[in-house]
Amino acid sequence: MRTPFLVIILTFSITIIGLVLIPGVDANGKPYHMNFLDAFYFVSFMASTIGFGEIPYEFTYAQRLWVLFSIYVAVIGWFYAIGTLVALIQDKKLLTELKISKFTKRVASLKEPFVIILGYNHTTKELINKLSQDGKRIVVIDKNQDKVDELELENFIPEVYAISADTTAPDTLRLAGIKKRNCKALITLFDNDFKNTKVALLAKLLNKNINIVVKSTTKEQTEHLRNLGIKNIIDPFLLVANRFGLALSKPNLWILEMLIFGHDLYIRDYEALPKGKYIICGYGRMGKALREALDKANVECAFIDLKSAVHKSKKQSAIFGDAEDYNTLLEAGTKEASAIISATKDDLINLTILLTAKKINPNIYTIARENTIDDITIFNSAKIDRVYILEEIISEHAHKLVSKPLTYRFLQEIYKQSDEWGKNLTNKLKKETNYNPEIFEIRVVKSQAFALTNYLKDGHSVNLGLLARSLEDRTKRSNILFLMVKNRKEEVTLLPDDNYEVKVSDRILVASTYEAKNDFLTLINNYNEFFYVVEGHDYKFGILNKLLKD
Repeated sequence: MRTPFLVIILTFSITIIGLVLIPGVDANGKPYHMNFLDAFYFVSFMASTIGFGEIPYEFTYAQRLWVLFSIYVAVIGWFYAIGTLVALIQDKKLLTELKISKFTKRVASLKEPFVIILGYNHTTKELINKLSQDGKRIVVIDKNQDKVDELELENFIPEVYAISADTTAPDTLRLAGIKKRNCKALITLFDNDFKNTKVALLAKLLNKNINIVVKSTTKEQTEHLRNLGIKNIIDPFLLVANRFGLALSKPNLWILEMLIFGHDLYIRDYEALPKGKYIICGYGRMGKALREALDKANVECAFIDLKSAVHKSKKQSAIFGDAEDYNTLLEAGTKEASAIISATKDDLINLTILLTAKKINPNIYTIARENTIDDITIFNSAKIDRVYILEEIISEHAHKLVSKPLTYRFLQEIYKQSDEWGKNLTNKLKKETNYNPEIFEIRVVKSQAFALTNYLKDGHSVNLGLLARSLEDRTKRSNILFLMVKNRKEEVTLLPDDNYEVKVSDRILVASTYEAKNDFLTLINNYNEFFYVVEGHDYKFGILNKLLKD
């Protein structure tokens, strides 16, 4: 852009100086010299070809000769400069640089903790919605500009900063702010394991303190990532298999897991998995993971090794349900089976498999793998008994890993327990809270528990039993249950009793009714309420408080 600007400046300077130096004649016939303002004004409308006439007085022949010269110089220079600038403004490289500059300034202005998400698709869209509801700031990188444009049209609140760039390039990650102290996490959920691994390794090298969440689709890949020091790995097929295995063999633990993701504490009839023989259609990564879950639960199963891509190529169709396919389901024992699972990576094939199976056995329990959230209405309309939505499961776990780390840790602890333990906890939750408790976590710091933190820093001690008291009557217990505490040494106490002594920086996972949650948050943040519940009187401010202490 330097050259066209220089041309404009040079041509304007020459023509203006000429008009100022060449003498003219005023209305009274006296000599005069045009001032710089009049000269600039005249050259501006002359160069733009507007042409208002000779000002402030009629020109002499010398002036007209100079203006004639100026017209060819200034007008040509003007058109050249304007044309060049318009071409530059339309240049893709320049537009890209301007976008990068704008994006960099936005990221640099972020003072709050933020999360970097690589790729924009159905999964990350759901994740952004969840994180935005928690007030998290988000930066998104996607190679496809159309995806970035789509994201910007969503108008997320708070605003999501996005850029189109190579997601695997170190410079791109730097632009996104990965080296900033307030960058708390990077999430990479691509279907390509190699790309996820590359990004995770780069992120770890650029910022060793960042929380990296990576998607992996095989055991070997998961093990490789662990060897690289990556802790937070999401294997959607393993997650589905674990959830399925719990529902089959440990229903009380299953209901606790589902509680973490918004389910209530009530198992409906259609949610209870039947006993008997199971058929799995599709023996890929998910089929193999489900096979392991069925073996652990000692459940008989049969397999149809169906590959959706091969099936469509062979039949030139995505329809599973002709005579040959019908006989395949019969041979697998669909008439006698209690349940059938369709686990291919094609939603249409999964749907038609289950509908065909229902024709053979109207009482069979149908379970579907749904690959994309977009197809949920179709599966609901088909009345499939249970649907595992991979995109939703991935976004749920990524959300908990980033925004609710203590909740996710509690989830890992659940998997280690017996079903009897789960039964006791669900009964306790029903008794202490209700069938649909609020699950939330707090950290004992001033920003989240102002009154409690200051009280502890003053040298006082507080146990969980005191924090469980009701605001209305301090002698009574509120509808609240403490599920887990993690201290600053990362030590975990599962289901702590009322005598557990709270320390500054403790993280506490709580289950309660909606009203009890509001009371609890008021208690730990409001001085008056806190002192009334803990000590039996309101907090005395200023000199009065000092005198009482003395």
